[in-house]
Amino acid sequence: MFSFVDQHGIKVTLSFNKNVFSIPTTHVLVLANIQEKWLLTKHTKRGLEFPGGKVEPNETIEQAAKRETTEETGVLISHLEWFAEYMVHDEKPFCKVVFRATVDSVETNFEKFETEGPVWVTLQEFFKSTNLSFHMKDEGMRKMLKQVMIDERRRHN
Repeated sequence: MFSFVDQHGIKVTLSFNKNVFSIPTTHVLVLANIQEKWLLTKHTKRGLEFPGGKVEPNETIEQAAKRETTEETGVLISHLEWFAEYMVHDEKPFCKVVFRATVDSVETNFEKFETEGPVWVTLQEFFKSTNLSFHMKDEGMRKMLKQVMIDERRRHN
């Protein structure tokens, strides 16, 4: 496990092992790509971030990941693969599962609410971006993306 303090001074614990936290998962985050381009969304207030959000009542975490991705980007995903999870030790602690996913299709005409839609970037562009949400700038995100790069190299070898 890896612990760090986010930009708001809140302790976060990241794990690449499943089910290590004692509280149920209530949030999801999705890492999806087409070849070298990764799916982000532009939140109207926070900036660029991977799609994700809260699990709704009577919804599985996989259903939440698909719904949030479609709502925020118009992208339909499948083949969700558990990747990591982290616990935010806030006043009301919560756990978030991170999925890798396959992009099935991109809807170009979807209703935009919380975001300005999909943004496709390489990981190099991501690391150089000056418009990232605070969620995307912390040590945990960098650690996850480094693991993604290791996994991608393994897949191509």
